[in-house]
Amino acid sequence: MKYKLSLLLLFIVCSISFGQIQDSITQKKKIDSLNTILLNDYNQKLTELKKEQSKDSLKKIELENELKGLKNTDNLKKEELLSELNRLRDAENNRLELKRARIDSLKATATGFPVRGFFNDTLFIIYSKIGSFSAEERAAAISKRINDLKDKLGFDKKSLSIDSVESNVDIVYKDKIIVSITENDAIWNGTTKQKLADNYKLIITNAILKYKDETSLTTLLKEIGLALIVILILVLLIIYLKKLFGWTAKKIEEQEGKLIKGIKLKNYVLFDAQREINVLLSANTLIKWLFIALSVYIVLPILFNIFPWTQDFSKTLFGYILNPLKKMASSIWHYLPNLFTIIIIIIVFRYIVKGMHFLKNEIQNEKLQLSGFYPDWANPTFQILKVVLYAFMFVLIFPYLPGSDSPVFQGVSVFLGFLFTFGSAGSLSNVMAGLVLTYMRLFRIGDRVKIGDVFGDVIEKSLLVTRVKTIKNEIISIPNSTVMSSHTINYSSETDSVGLILHSTVTIGYDVPWKKMHQALIDAANRTELLLKEPKPFVLQTSLDDFYVSYQINAYTKEANKQATIYSDLHQNIQDCCNEAGIEILSPHYRAARDGNTTTIPENYLDKDYKAPSFNVKIKKEE
Repeated sequence: MKYKLSLLLLFIVCSISFGQIQDSITQKKKIDSLNTILLNDYNQKLTELKKEQSKDSLKKIELENELKGLKNTDNLKKEELLSELNRLRDAENNRLELKRARIDSLKATATGFPVRGFFNDTLFIIYSKIGSFSAEERAAAISKRINDLKDKLGFDKKSLSIDSVESNVDIVYKDKIIVSITENDAIWNGTTKQKLADNYKLIITNAILKYKDETSLTTLLKEIGLALIVILILVLLIIYLKKLFGWTAKKIEEQEGKLIKGIKLKNYVLFDAQREINVLLSANTLIKWLFIALSVYIVLPILFNIFPWTQDFSKTLFGYILNPLKKMASSIWHYLPNLFTIIIIIIVFRYIVKGMHFLKNEIQNEKLQLSGFYPDWANPTFQILKVVLYAFMFVLIFPYLPGSDSPVFQGVSVFLGFLFTFGSAGSLSNVMAGLVLTYMRLFRIGDRVKIGDVFGDVIEKSLLVTRVKTIKNEIISIPNSTVMSSHTINYSSETDSVGLILHSTVTIGYDVPWKKMHQALIDAANRTELLLKEPKPFVLQTSLDDFYVSYQINAYTKEANKQATIYSDLHQNIQDCCNEAGIEILSPHYRAARDGNTTTIPENYLDKDYKAPSFNVKIKKEE
């Protein structure tokens, strides 16, 4: 497990470093490309100026020679020549001013090519070319010449000299030119050729002396000793970090069953004590390796900084941490105005939703009554308006989100919207049906309904499904789109106001008087406990068939959810009342042959002296 975490951590660090290196290389390429274009344009302009300068210089020499050859009495010609010379001097000054202005405009954007020292450090920057040598080639050549000086014996501060040759100033070692400084170099650095030469000479001299000092045997031994001390400190730090986190691991294990008893959500055990211990131990191990990696990362730049050759590595390593942190801090700072805008928008919409929630509760509790708006509409209407408000809030916030103008961000947003729309087509139809059902008020929670072939009580209404509990305790989920396409019977909607009429049909033969039958059925309804006495029960004769009359008893009840019990009690009472009245409930096609047959009424309803009738036989005599 430890090796896996180490490899994972190493992989993450390498990935981040490689990504940052790639980004820096890409950014440097872009800068170098732009810089090359700017300097090439400048050098082209510079070539044109030099051509003009050469022509004017030749012309100036000719005029000066001609002026020297004039006689003292030829004043008119002399004034003409002096005027021409002044014009050439003004043109030269204008060219210099133009060159300075051009260079000043380039300073803000163009970057030169560095002259590297002995430890890959930058000594100074070259911007302009000389002859066929570009600025980059000049910087490389000067770097090579300076690096060749490190092996020269007897080098001291007086080894370099400055010579003025024609239009340039050269820094020379013995008979070898190290750097040639032109007028353009001086303008780029905002100084004169002589001062720039003195500055470059001092920089080169100090760099060589510093190299000789830092590469001496005594200095190297000191640096090696210091590096060993740093490595020893790192090793001790890692050892003590391991001991520290080993101690914390033991303390975590000791808390099993004490402070660490697991995590429960109501009756569900999310983590038992052992699992929680394992998670904490894994986190402890991960934090340990993070601290070790951080220690190595901090110590390596210090170690690299000890030796002059590796000092640039330390800057690079620190840059991998500091540069992203600077970018993050800068991004956060510049994003603060947008963040405050988002917070204000969220706060405003939150209080709007709170106000709507208050109104919803008032309407739901019937404290606030709106004409044509029912209390059971309050919650779904609130939910719809809340979704619409949050959607509108997101639309307002979207332009202020970081990266919202990125094509990738916009593409992902469109893709997710497309996926949601087409992936939830069936669900959306159920949602729309659920909204329609809410405002149609077909039924409420607790109503006894019949949806298609499903008969039971509504126990849940959601945007997607309606759940019905049957009288056999079966839970049936019906999609709202199915509810919309089916016929629905609500037995409870009018129960509280006028009551539900329950009815049952009994078929009795024509030999029983209808008034007697009506009374028996009404008596049975009055005996049934959950049927109302007022309004009074009533009987309807629904048909006169071949062998019987259909009598339908109708009675009111306020208990629509107890129909099964009411019907069972009513049927029992119908049997009792009919038997008491001497009414036989026979099969529809039953033909009574009473001769010798006992009545179908139970014995406890018959008289004590009841006897079955005898057979009647009638004989007709022939005359």
